[in-house]
Amino acid sequence: MLPEDCLSIILSFTSPEDALRASLVSSCFRLASDSDLVWERFLPSDYAEIVSNSVTPLMFCSKKELFQCLSDSVLIDGGNKLEKSSGKKCYILSAKELSITWSSNPLYWSWISMAESRFCRVAVLRTTDWLEIGGKIRTKMLTPNTTYGAYLIMKISERAYGLDLMASEITLEVGNQVCSSNVFLKHGEGSKEMGNLGHKKEGSVREREDGWMEVELGEFYSGEKDEQVKMSLMEVKGCHLKGGLLIEGIEFRPKH
Repeated sequence: MLPEDCLSIILSFTSPEDALRASLVSSCFRLASDSDLVWERFLPSDYAEIVSNSVTPLMFCSKKELFQCLSDSVLIDGGNKLEKSSGKKCYILSAKELSITWSSNPLYWSWISMAESRFCRVAVLRTTDWLEIGGKIRTKMLTPNTTYGAYLIMKISERAYGLDLMASEITLEVGNQVCSSNVFLKHGEGSKEMGNLGHKKEGSVREREDGWMEVELGEFYSGEKDEQVKMSLMEVKGCHLKGGLLIEGIEFRPKH
């Protein structure tokens, strides 16, 4: 009995997942849930800027279609996309945007194209005794008031060597708070619980649905204040050589 606009307003206070479920209830709910009023609420406040900076033109006739474009697996505006279930921002820094020690020296690292990568180049560790990978991001690039996890996206080749002889140290820093952990870079089964800021626990490598692997570097809270978040993975204490590690980037996604 509610007017369509009123129903749309109510649905706009739910989530993208709930709105899609509601559209199956009846034709009235479908019309209300397809309204631009609903889907504009699910879009980030800077969606117009994201659209204008998109690498490829986005074709859409409604805010719902725009949301679907932005949450597609194809990245826009470099590494931006939306999480389909919540509408919160996800972001991926490519390997080229990371600080990788000696990555410009072809004796230690090479840069190749891979069909299964989102980016035009990935970094391949040939050999080194000093493994150090770092990245940073401003929280203003993410959704406010949201807890995020930072994940190193990687692969370990069949001919990899030396990566699991000594644990790598992983850290995440926000302001004066630091989260640290250790991880052995080897194929694992699932992942262990990571420590919050100020704690230290052991992490592990886990398989991703896209065929890559990931290591959680830590978690942080993206609040109203813009802060810089730094994260790294390094193994510089051992004197042995290591190689066979492929780096695609670092992903930031909401934790549930």
